[in-house]
Amino acid sequence: METTLRGVGVSHGVAIGEVRHMGTAVLEPPAKQIPAQEAGREQGRARQAVDAVAADLMARGNLAGGEAQAVLEAQAMMAQDPELMADVDRRIAVGSTAERAVYDAFAAYRELLAGAGEYLAGRVADLDDVRNRIVARLLGVPMPGVPDSDHPYVLVARDLAPADTALLDPSLVLGFVTEEGGPTSHSAILARALGVPAVVALPGAVELGEGTVVAVDGSTGEVFVHPSEERKTELAAAAAERRAALAASTGPGATADGHKVPLLANVGGPADVPAAVAAGAEGVGLFRTEFLFLDDSERAPSEEKQIAAYRQVLEAFPEGRVVVRVLDAGADKPLAFLTPADEPNPALGVRGLRTLLDHPDVLRTQLTALAKAAEGLPVHLEVMAPMVADRADARAFADACRAAGLRAKFGAMVEIPSAALRARSILRDVEFLSLGTNDLAQYTFAADRQVGAVSRLQDPWQPALLDLVALSAEAARAEGKSCGVCGEAASDPLLACVLTGLGVTSLSMGAASLPYVRATLAKFTLAQCERAAAAARAADSAEEARSAAQGVLSGE
Repeated sequence: METTLRGVGVSHGVAIGEVRHMGTAVLEPPAKQIPAQEAGREQGRARQAVDAVAADLMARGNLAGGEAQAVLEAQAMMAQDPELMADVDRRIAVGSTAERAVYDAFAAYRELLAGAGEYLAGRVADLDDVRNRIVARLLGVPMPGVPDSDHPYVLVARDLAPADTALLDPSLVLGFVTEEGGPTSHSAILARALGVPAVVALPGAVELGEGTVVAVDGSTGEVFVHPSEERKTELAAAAAERRAALAASTGPGATADGHKVPLLANVGGPADVPAAVAAGAEGVGLFRTEFLFLDDSERAPSEEKQIAAYRQVLEAFPEGRVVVRVLDAGADKPLAFLTPADEPNPALGVRGLRTLLDHPDVLRTQLTALAKAAEGLPVHLEVMAPMVADRADARAFADACRAAGLRAKFGAMVEIPSAALRARSILRDVEFLSLGTNDLAQYTFAADRQVGAVSRLQDPWQPALLDLVALSAEAARAEGKSCGVCGEAASDPLLACVLTGLGVTSLSMGAASLPYVRATLAKFTLAQCERAAAAARAADSAEEARSAAQGVLSGE
């Protein structure tokens, strides 16, 4: 009999197939003592295993490219963290085997993060994956991971580590379902980049039996267990209709009555550009520059290296708009040469623009590199600062841009509620706003963006979040300036209509989402979008907001 489970849909599309589970986790190594004379040998084994795992993660990143590369390079840095390795060496020195020392050191690090407010709790899957890979190598056992299958399947897991998600084969993995994770987790972001239907935060997902037939709707978050033939036919028809609409939708983003809504791409580096161009992106709404800084956590990349990387992206969009976010370091993106290691709560500490203002040489070099990269190009360069809290932040960033000789528009990201509440004040010193809805939701609801247990508060349909978007858009309109959205909210086609109705002037998303959003926007007039936005804001919950907007747009 068909049953329906509901999680959080994070990547569009429908997948119907048999369940295959991820391999089981590495077993806990036995706690046995070694003679003191063997400590040096065990420390060497641990170091070799760590270096091998880090090299493997870097290699996987090079193969995957794009956002996946940045994620996996960060994981490789995690594997070689000096403090973790020092702890491993200490444990071996007092009698632990290499594998047990690694296991216990990572366990202690987990506890440390939890004691610091769990800001990094969403990276537990990444941390566990690194630990498992090192321990498996030391034990000489196969690394658990994506199942070996000759037939397409739906992958089910408690959570997916980036190293597994990044190299999924879409010809075999029809879609995936996880019990944990959230709409902005690494797995969700990479699923959208791959174009694989995915549902996360699904209670009881790991209890689905191996070989069970399921139908996964990555748009609604529904998973149908033992779907009826009628259900399969219905989903297949809906998927076919969606594909036809996507194929027919081309050109710039606009509503049915011609109101222009530029559709831009989020990119993590030059490797993401071809997909964005192929999807018809009108430019880049969020160029994350962290990928350059992850190559070496001990020092910033040279001005020359930055110029070369930035110019590759700028050249891909002649006459287009490219919005660059300067380095967003801190919190879940620590860099040894920039961010303090002993902050009690990195999420509420020195992060983003605060870090750069504490290290003006790093900011100056990046802004100078951007200025030189844009020389002689017809591209419309815009540069924005992350984690702007107030007008003083905005003024400091604008002053830094002018001092670096940057001939570009400079703007502020709205990721902190104070920035939305005082958006008009901030706009006196910058020329545009860009809403990072992932962090804005996190700070509005005190809900870690990576923790599945609070994923309902990370839902971008939350009316309180829509209120903050509306405040920002209204302020920009009053000042005659632009206000875009570059957070994951823009990748939801229905929500894209609501954001348009709230007054947002551009939408930026992963390349795979662009056709869906373009096709959906083209179905409705601006007035319909405005009515849907008003209905969503009048609701009391995210689910009610979505239903209300859907009702307006479907004419119910």
